[in-house]
Amino acid sequence: MKKFGLAVIGCGMGAKPHAGALKELADVIDVKGIYARSEGTRTTFASEHGFAVAESAERLAADPSVDAALILTPPNAREDLVRLFATNGKHVLCEKPLERSEEAARRIVGICESNGVNLGVVLQHRFRQASEKLAGLLASRALGEIRAVRVDVPWWRDQKYYDEPGRGTYARDGGGVLISQAIHTLDLMLSLTGPVAAVQALAATTSFHEMEAEDFVAGGLQFESGAVGSLFATTAAFPGEAESIRLDCDKGSVLLKSGTLTIDWRSGERSVFGETTTTGGGADPMAFPHEWHRDLIADFVKSAQSGQKPRVTGRDALQVHALIAALEKSSAERAYVSLNHS
Repeated sequence: MKKFGLAVIGCGMGAKPHAGALKELADVIDVKGIYARSEGTRTTFASEHGFAVAESAERLAADPSVDAALILTPPNAREDLVRLFATNGKHVLCEKPLERSEEAARRIVGICESNGVNLGVVLQHRFRQASEKLAGLLASRALGEIRAVRVDVPWWRDQKYYDEPGRGTYARDGGGVLISQAIHTLDLMLSLTGPVAAVQALAATTSFHEMEAEDFVAGGLQFESGAVGSLFATTAAFPGEAESIRLDCDKGSVLLKSGTLTIDWRSGERSVFGETTTTGGGADPMAFPHEWHRDLIADFVKSAQSGQKPRVTGRDALQVHALIAALEKSSAERAYVSLNHS
């Protein structure tokens, strides 16, 4: 089978784990070109990682040897790029979030669906071994029903992180800690618990940071299953800790943290799966392994080659976009907000 032709658009901070993943997948993926608006940025990145440089996104989109585009730009630059590649019949794998708002994210999903191409989203926490183990246990009902949920994202980012132009703004990023950091944990939570029916939240910006959007969110969650939950997410918790998801179930309580799954069974036994790893919750946002990205990209390629959908589709990602929008609305209106999952 010929190698899968991939165009890479964007070379910022978030491109580093993708580069490591693509090197490990060199037997199945041929990177046809790297493009970023800055000639210096794309040339340096391509040289560091051994990839070819492309002169324009348009040239890559028109290249018949390109099967898909990996879009790693800031959120405000995504929609036009998705349209460019989708209308040229290329599959699209997009970094999270899909766009800055739920409305814009829905437009991106619509663009890909109307052009008959796959849309995958880089929500790689689902691909951690401990996450997959827990998903299997829940699917088999080994833990019984989920009754209560607790999500904690006690991360730290210093002011230098937010001093980058556009970071933490609504115009470029679409928000703060919810859409830029907690989105991963919230997506993983939804994949395990099922949809949230309603929320009540407080979002704020602490005095630790000078930024436009929120760096602190606390909220209550009501799930469609009847379970209840809580959310705490911040980038103002020095020195930063690993994010975690706790599920209290009929047959035991579960803690998913730092790549490790710990289950305290009602029988008195304890089970531990996985190995502790860094997750980027401290001062270095890129301090995590690239294996999760590798597995997600490999799944995306395999699905495109076989005519199937990837494990994390654009439509899947709309759930976490809707949850984030509801949390933001709840805080802004100081109200209990119900979600519409149409």
